[in-house]
Amino acid sequence: MTDKQAAPALKEIFDRARLGHFASETAAIAPGFDAERFLSLATDNLDALGIMQRLRQTAVSFQATLPSNYSKALAILEVLAPRINHGFASIVLSEFVALYGRAHFDLSMQALRNFTRYGSAEFAIRHFLASDFERTLAVMVNWAEDDNEHVRRLASEGSRPRLPWSFNLKTLIKDPSPTAPILEALKSDHSLYVRKSVANHLNDITKDNPLRVLERVGGWDMQNAHTAWIVKHALRTLIKKGDADALRLIGSTGKPDVSVNHFSVTPARIRLGERITLDARIASTASSNQKLVIDYAVHYVKKAGTASKKVFKLKEIELAPAARAELSISQVVRDFTTRKHHAGHHHVELIINGDTLATSGFDLAL
Repeated sequence: MTDKQAAPALKEIFDRARLGHFASETAAIAPGFDAERFLSLATDNLDALGIMQRLRQTAVSFQATLPSNYSKALAILEVLAPRINHGFASIVLSEFVALYGRAHFDLSMQALRNFTRYGSAEFAIRHFLASDFERTLAVMVNWAEDDNEHVRRLASEGSRPRLPWSFNLKTLIKDPSPTAPILEALKSDHSLYVRKSVANHLNDITKDNPLRVLERVGGWDMQNAHTAWIVKHALRTLIKKGDADALRLIGSTGKPDVSVNHFSVTPARIRLGERITLDARIASTASSNQKLVIDYAVHYVKKAGTASKKVFKLKEIELAPAARAELSISQVVRDFTTRKHHAGHHHVELIINGDTLATSGFDLAL
């Protein structure tokens, strides 16, 4: 991808054009709104700010230019909500509530329930959990029964112990049990949007309290397709670690009874931005059918010369006695914001039902 084709930075969601959109739409519904002052405040030092800083600065700019009465300001923002032309940009409405609404609990809960339909209130609700945990969680438990999928998702997503782009909820990291009623209510939700959140919530818990998750989902009805989907994705971190109980819960038949006849990574030497291909041939040595969860791990060379292991999904297969399977997957080796590559030999493992059964590798030159 060339620089000209590269996607704009996320922070450009709050660019001058969108801030101008906020100003003009608010002025259209609130006579007397000082659009010029709002724009001046919202665009101050804009180029130097990241996406979350821009989000907060926009909310602060609304507070400076809307009525000082919180209820009146909310009334304007509620009319503005459906007029905002971008889902993530709409999160500014909930950010306003997080910053200025904690002294108005009931009004703020109503506002977040409304605003999350336009742009998720997952970040905002955490401020209320941090300041008034039991009262806020009680509201969220009720939200898990809401008719609107955005509100139901907020119940799960907002109470995740380790929500990305937000602060951790240390109370729930230590003891995740308070969110159990939310997860139970949503364990077979018909909305994929909600189910993804429930799976991510449970996956968060596996990082600190894996046994809690295994015990909970172990009692769920895996004959329900929605529930089975959640469990499979919730246990992904444990599955990548080869946790036997997690593998069993998704139907894996345990220790693999196979022979690996071939495993290779080609080409053996690449430059950054080029593609590697993994090929494997396996054969069953079992007397009965096996369900195999097949992953591969790349040990990425770090700056200091050590390596960091990253596990990737390859395939799940049912292998009959004496049957053979050919597996292949390819990926481009390129830098991400979360991973910078370094030159050197990269060790690669073939992992079946949690066991490493073959190894190969490739050399990366920058």
